[in-house]
Amino acid sequence: MSTAATPSFLSRRISRALERGLKRAYGRFAVNPERYLEELRRGHGLPIVAFSDMFDIHPAALDHIAERTISGSRRMAILEGAGFGFGGAFTLLPDVSILGVITLRLIQRLGLIYGFEYRTEEEQVELWMAVASAAGVDVAKDWIRKQVIERLMVRIAEKAGTELAEKITTGMVPLLGAGLGAVLNAYFITGWGRRAQHYFRDKHFERRSQPALGPAELPRLLS
Repeated sequence: MSTAATPSFLSRRISRALERGLKRAYGRFAVNPERYLEELRRGHGLPIVAFSDMFDIHPAALDHIAERTISGSRRMAILEGAGFGFGGAFTLLPDVSILGVITLRLIQRLGLIYGFEYRTEEEQVELWMAVASAAGVDVAKDWIRKQVIERLMVRIAEKAGTELAEKITTGMVPLLGAGLGAVLNAYFITGWGRRAQHYFRDKHFERRSQPALGPAELPRLLS
């Protein structure tokens, strides 16, 4: 296979695998909001009874939780990538579908951290705007509706597939084996996680009220 053909071949295969992962995470592998609300209360000591209460939490506390959440997903993705990388770039592809699940679940959690649920159609639109933003896909908000979300998944997967294929074929080829899978997954999760965080953080500040918690209460929330 020629070098010129490799990125295109890889991007198509990666895109199809990522699309499967996104569909799985959007369906039966989606984050359960009720369980995650309890996890935020117990694991981070947040005084909340609903995700709308996130708009009363100090932004620094939310940023801290978001950073820890991205780090946790990155560790999971690194371990997953290391397990599939021993045969080189092409044997990484079975892992890409799982990477799609990890990524979308991360974005769902980040949305919840900043107070955005995804129960109603309008909330689903906000979620997929964040996913599109993380993928670098430019799409108008009015375009995203339930009947076209699957089409958007295809566009997102195609963009991500091209991005990953370029990383594999330009500069990362020497990192064969488990190292390649781990590096690619870490790169992917970190980039998408940070872009999604910035999206939700900006939206959060557009809608938030004055924080009810003062600086004196931050040490407990940031621990």
